[in-house]
Amino acid sequence: MSWTEERIEKLKSLWGSGKTAAEIAEELGGVTRNAVIGKANRLGLSAKSSTTAAPKAKKKVVPAHRACQWPIGHPGEPDFHFCSDESVPGKPYCLKHCNMAYQSRDNN
Repeated sequence: MSWTEERIEKLKSLWGSGKTAAEIAEELGGVTRNAVIGKANRLGLSAKSSTTAAPKAKKKVVPAHRACQWPIGHPGEPDFHFCSDESVPGKPYCLKHCNMAYQSRDNN
């Protein structure tokens, strides 16, 4: 499958209408969801965002070497990131994520 001008215009139209990449891929046919995302990125189309997402509160900037490395989301997805809260000294995670990652031996 090649990206003809007609298919690119249809991609732009569908992308602008709020369709998901999977829906666009299905409608175009012969392309995957990832191909749609890649082409949209190369065309400079705006990233999709959830209209129901609450605005994020401003966070204190933590130096990278002291930031929590807990992954949030799935690698390869546009919204993938790390927690970035201040980590517990000597650990790669913040207190919340340390509690999730490490279990006490005393648990009976």
